[in-house]
Amino acid sequence: MSPNAGKKALHFGAGNIGRGFIGDLLANAGYEVTFADVAEPLITALNKDHSYKIHILDQEHKGKTDTVDHVSGILTTNEADVKKIITEASIITTAVGPNVLPKVAINIATGLKARRAAGVTSELNIIACENRTGASSLLHDEVLKHLTSEEDKKYVAEKIGFPNCAVDRIVPPFSEESEGILAVGVENFHEWIVDETALKGPKLNIPGMQLTDNLIAFVQRKLFTLNTGHAICAYLGFLKGYSTVDEALGDKRIEEIVRGAMLESGAALCKKHGFDPKEHEKYIDKIQSRFHNPYIHDDVVRVGREPMRKLAPDDRLIGPVKMAEEYGLKYDNLIKGIAAALRYENSDDSQSEDLKALIKEKGLAKAVAEVTGFEEDTHENREILSSYEALGTKGHL
Repeated sequence: MSPNAGKKALHFGAGNIGRGFIGDLLANAGYEVTFADVAEPLITALNKDHSYKIHILDQEHKGKTDTVDHVSGILTTNEADVKKIITEASIITTAVGPNVLPKVAINIATGLKARRAAGVTSELNIIACENRTGASSLLHDEVLKHLTSEEDKKYVAEKIGFPNCAVDRIVPPFSEESEGILAVGVENFHEWIVDETALKGPKLNIPGMQLTDNLIAFVQRKLFTLNTGHAICAYLGFLKGYSTVDEALGDKRIEEIVRGAMLESGAALCKKHGFDPKEHEKYIDKIQSRFHNPYIHDDVVRVGREPMRKLAPDDRLIGPVKMAEEYGLKYDNLIKGIAAALRYENSDDSQSEDLKALIKEKGLAKAVAEVTGFEEDTHENREILSSYEALGTKGHL
């Protein structure tokens, strides 16, 4: 019998990533998983079927499906249900997107007040599984904003853990009409690395979760390798008129720049964190093969969305350049990726529109300084401007 049998898990976010990644691992670990979401059709379907299918999308596992059982759903607008499940939960996770965490924090704070009031003394870990460094710490800070009593704050400090984590699994949009809206498609690869130093209570026993006492190394390895390569492929692919990541990577020049950027960031990561260079290049090889997966039709506009966030000083495009500079290493291909992100013009993406307006209003040099942190007249700013001009609007590589 699973050591988690009879235990309850609450997962905020019933979307593809929630169902296809974290919810899947929790259910397989023996938890009874409740998904919380604002999407009423998903919650209705979860409570009707109490299961869903996961399709593995790669050549090696072609046709393989798994079934996730013992699942249900609640609407985040139903305060009574939220309080009840948080009072009973043994673990809480999220996959809602970093920008939604402040809203989720309100639900969690309400539930934690009810948990303390009910006299629950067992520890609880809340893990934000988002594509953002320090997402659980952010969630913790947002939760505290909604706790006014010293008793509630003390309870959280003593009993509630907010360990940060690194997550990695490509879960693209998927549709299998015969199986309803819950079916999801995923790649076989997955990685969930959690900071064990921030856990409260007994050690978590969840197959597929890796505990570490050096999370930042793995967070940056993933962010500055997979996310860096993914974003650069999307922006270059968009400029060249490609629709999906695998289609864009079929362009040999794009593949050359993407791999070059991952090798540049990889050299810096090996210096910073002591990764073995040969093992890290194998990691890059694995990521590149994942990008080529013909069963993952990952739209470049999905991967490239919110370019201003991706151009932030410590995110996937600027962060590795700063790290490479720290060790006197090259970053030519990374600069090409940054220029491509600045050239990304998608009228359906509000951040793309904001970036375009900022460049028009203040000029490229000032816009680059404001978004990336590379001030005007610095070497990095000038390199970005030069690559931006060379790239042009048609993606001349």
